Amino acid sequence: MRLSRLSRTTLGVVTGLILFLVYVPLLVVLVNSFSTSTSLTWPPPGFTLEWWGRAFQSAGAMEAVATSVQIAVVATIISLLLGTLISIALQRFSFFGRDAISLLIILPIALPGIITGIALNNFFRTIMGVPLSIWTVVIAHATFCIVTVFNNVIARLRRQGTNLEEASADLGAGVWTTFRLVTFPQLRSALLAGGLLAFALSFDEIIVTTFTAGSGVTTLPIFILNNMFRPNQAPVVSVIAVVLVVVSIIPIYIAQRLSGSEQQRR
Repeated sequence: MRLSRLSRTTLGVVTGLILFLVYVPLLVVLVNSFSTSTSLTWPPPGFTLEWWGRAFQSAGAMEAVATSVQIAVVATIISLLLGTLISIALQRFSFFGRDAISLLIILPIALPGIITGIALNNFFRTIMGVPLSIWTVVIAHATFCIVTVFNNVIARLRRQGTNLEEASADLGAGVWTTFRLVTFPQLRSALLAGGLLAFALSFDEIIVTTFTAGSGVTTLPIFILNNMFRPNQAPVVSVIAVVLVVVSIIPIYIAQRLSGSEQQRR
């Protein structure tokens, strides 16, 4: 499809404006993390590395990072297991209600976070009678992290077909042997990409976490929110925000490269 010069110019301007609105605020946060001011003022009166040292020496910040990593890792493992099994079941078998189940699996990622958070909070506290803790946060994160794994794996299963699996079965291999030697090697890059996206999604989640975390659970996004307007904490919060952005970008970048490499090989 060819676009006219006016269409290309308009598309370029709109794209540049969107990128400007998205990334300039992040650049401001980065610059403020080196500011000598104790509040979020612009332009910065000077630059210093003092806040970076304070951020990495903050016991509360380090504990929040550890909590976020623990939750993200466990939620990612759960998502990989359940997302893979559900993908295989929905793609390889036909049964009544398959489309409805597929819709229900994808729905949590489409719902507003506040709706998911309120629903899970009521489920844990009212129906199950379970006190909110780090494990309720893990379960809550797994409900929407499963979607990233599910989408990656089921897309790969649809592309690769069933020829190799059927050939393996014809040669006498059992279900587990076929999965271990045929299916799983073809799914590894999709699983890695889905797992990295799930980790990034869980690591910086705040809305659902706010509704499902107990009083003693503080993840990194919640730590940032709680300290945003405290005296002399704004520069430290900016440092932590920059670290959060970097930690989120790395797995997303790797997942994108894996998906691009797979497309090139195909």
